[in-house]
Amino acid sequence: MTASTTTQGPAPTMVVTECDHDAFLQEEDVARTAGVTFRVEQAGDRAALEHACADADGILVQYATIDGPLMDALPRLRVIGRYGVGVDSVDVQAATERGIAVCNVPDYGTEAVSDHAIGLALAVARGIPLLDRGVRAGRVDLPKVRPLHQIAGRTFGVVGLGRIGQATARKAAGLGYDVVGFDVLATPGTDYRGVRAVTLEELCATADVVSVHVPLHEGTRGMIGTEQLALMRPTAVVVNTARGGVVDTDALVAALDRDALGGAAIDTHDVEPLPTDHPLTRFDNVVLTPHLAWYTEESYRELKRRTAQNVVDVLAGSPPREVVNPGAWGRGRTAHLATQPIGA
Repeated sequence: MTASTTTQGPAPTMVVTECDHDAFLQEEDVARTAGVTFRVEQAGDRAALEHACADADGILVQYATIDGPLMDALPRLRVIGRYGVGVDSVDVQAATERGIAVCNVPDYGTEAVSDHAIGLALAVARGIPLLDRGVRAGRVDLPKVRPLHQIAGRTFGVVGLGRIGQATARKAAGLGYDVVGFDVLATPGTDYRGVRAVTLEELCATADVVSVHVPLHEGTRGMIGTEQLALMRPTAVVVNTARGGVVDTDALVAALDRDALGGAAIDTHDVEPLPTDHPLTRFDNVVLTPHLAWYTEESYRELKRRTAQNVVDVLAGSPPREVVNPGAWGRGRTAHLATQPIGA
């Protein structure tokens, strides 16, 4: 929905708090069309955030932590738009209590992330990075990557059967994997969203690939930990394109150290960017990418435009396409928006 424009009063302001994108043409276009003032800041710490966003009616956030005290320091703030699916860096409860809408883009990267998850799984399962390094050094490293197995007859386990998990399951099945899935909403032994549902314990014990696709919150933090890793086959591969905290990194490193896993492929990390001396970098059977599973040219443009549009819609007094805390709508700072369009 495109926000309405009026010449009454000053235009509201939308600020990017910090972001490593190379351009902001999509956001600028959305703001210009709606009559919203737009600017990009690169606030590196708390004090800089408060100063940069002091006049913001809406903010677009990539990595910054937005908590209650910061919201209190931004008296005009009505809406927080998060670049991406997860909102773990935003205190959603604090925003709801203050009547501030929190918006995300939950489905923009479904194809990109699922493609990446499949690519990572195959790269480790086939030993491709290690074989590539061997060729470049003039070696044939077959002994280092054995045993290798064909896909037919192997099991691919999907943890979390939301949009991305479903897409990953579909693609894994298309390659010939037998696919099983775990989801907190699924009854084991039933067909759930096209996938045979099992318990998390059964999935970990039987899958050759365990691919994680759940959001990070207190209920999922460390859900793939020592106990779950101990259930896995010594040839199993763990793939994480969700959030770093969902897989217990220390437990994963310990399992790899004792050769209890076939390998891992990790796109999201507890600390980002991943330090060059991180323990995971020691293993030849681990593939690491820098939290870029979400990226394709198509998903990049969609993410930027929809993140900005959500914020503009709230500022216009219109329900946004995606809002994490609908309970904030019509309360506190957003209460007057239904009768106060942009510029009013």
